[in-house]
Amino acid sequence: MDKLKNHIYDENNGLHYTLVGDYNIPDLELPKENRPIGHYGQLHREYLKQEHPARYSSLILIGKLWTYLADLNEQTEEPLDLIIEQMKAAEGVTEELKAQNQLEWVGRMNNIRNRAEEIVKSEMIYL
Repeated sequence: MDKLKNHIYDENNGLHYTLVGDYNIPDLELPKENRPIGHYGQLHREYLKQEHPARYSSLILIGKLWTYLADLNEQTEEPLDLIIEQMKAAEGVTEELKAQNQLEWVGRMNNIRNRAEEIVKSEMIYL
């Protein structure tokens, strides 16, 4: 009778296995990711669940979903900030306006932020 090895490596799929009883169970571990996925990562996660369930499942199965969403969230912040700054400059929303009329400044900044978020969502979140 052949004695089975307690640990094996399958070159076809790149996984290590441990013998448990009569079965080889894959040695899987989740990636050690501590970064938050943030607002945009959460939005993209829901989009993937609804619109691209196969991709969502694949990312979960290979243990890369959290890292993917955290990366996306970080990559979204920089373009969002840049768009906001460009819109502020184009529309004359300045610190001087803020000092003179805070209520108008807040209203205009909210409007700019909402428009910038819509641009980022359409180009990066809802692909």
